[in-house]
Amino acid sequence: MELQQIKNKFEIIGNSPLLNHALATAIKVSVTDMSVLIYGESGVGKEVFSKIIHTNSKRKHGPFIAVNCGAIPEGTIDSELFGHEKGSFTGATDARKGYFESANSGTIFLDEVGELPLGTQARLLRVLESGEYMRVGSSKIQKTDVRIVAATNKNLLENANNGSFREDLYYRLATIPITIPKLSKRKEDIYLIFMKFVREFSEKYHIGYIELTEEAKLLLENYPWPGNIRQLRNVTEQICVLEKPGLLDVQHIQPYMPDIYVPLPALSNTDQHKKEPFSERDILYRVLFDLKKDMTELKKIVYNLIHSSEDPNQFYIENKQSIQHIFNDEELLDEQSPLLPTIQKNTNLDFNPKEHIPNRNNSHEFNPTTIPVEETKTIHEQEKEMIIRSLERNKGKRKKAAQELGISERTLYRKINQYQIES
Repeated sequence: MELQQIKNKFEIIGNSPLLNHALATAIKVSVTDMSVLIYGESGVGKEVFSKIIHTNSKRKHGPFIAVNCGAIPEGTIDSELFGHEKGSFTGATDARKGYFESANSGTIFLDEVGELPLGTQARLLRVLESGEYMRVGSSKIQKTDVRIVAATNKNLLENANNGSFREDLYYRLATIPITIPKLSKRKEDIYLIFMKFVREFSEKYHIGYIELTEEAKLLLENYPWPGNIRQLRNVTEQICVLEKPGLLDVQHIQPYMPDIYVPLPALSNTDQHKKEPFSERDILYRVLFDLKKDMTELKKIVYNLIHSSEDPNQFYIENKQSIQHIFNDEELLDEQSPLLPTIQKNTNLDFNPKEHIPNRNNSHEFNPTTIPVEETKTIHEQEKEMIIRSLERNKGKRKKAAQELGISERTLYRKINQYQIES
């Protein structure tokens, strides 16, 4: 069967090279009886690929059974897969066939195979090698003719190295490995899939169609989609039901796509969202920003205390060491600083704080980073100003501004919306 026919039959949307390669591999291997191991994140459609393999195989007229190994409790997984005899355990009031017996001459799809207990893995290996198994509570060997297609979102070879998955089972399952790309690797397909879901929900709920502006499309395509196609389907359904039909812009769809990271202007595109929602660098920047904000607030409190004291000079002398740890020398000596005039407002006193400030330039004491206390701008205000300046420098070209700021275009669009920047 041709690739496009497969896509039409199973309602697969997209022409991503990675997707086409995975589909072509599934079609080629389907005519054999080889075991297949499908890799892919949750929500990419691993079960659809298993059905493609079964439908195009010589077993297509036999049963197809899908089993989620991660959803079955460890104590009952053997009974579910291989069956049990009456009285073999508490509650076993009758004998029962297992999935391998029921799927004889067909295909069994083992989703999340990496969740299987080691004991069950040994039983599964025997089925793969000889087609033999025993029901729980029985000593009678039974035979089955089943093709196994397994799937996982884990690195089973890594699990085999740490002892949580049998290495021999891994190599028997992974005779033919197929990797399904995650949605964020298929950016050219995202809007096509979105519109496919739009048509589906418009017919289902008898509502008008929606379309997206170019900026909204860009936002859609650059969102990381951790839940893959399943998440995109849910988001599309929410938008179709809750938004009015017509042309939707960024501000209409952004609320349905929650942030999974903290966007920071100082980060480059290559550093953002490689593997984790929050990288160590993200966290470090956030801590530094919070420390800066706290330090500014602390200095304001000290200024207010000095201002409100009856004798500012005496207050300074009594608390000199603490004040010097909070403020650096430059802030204390700066003629424009509000601190010096405050302390010297009583000119009858001989005390001059400049004479009492030790030179710490050559000492090994911690010297806090200079943060002007008169600064009243918040981090968000500074960020807004930075974006405005960058847009001005780049004559309103957002792509160049995003590159200059070291953020993605999607983040820049969201920030422009958030701060209501006219560009």
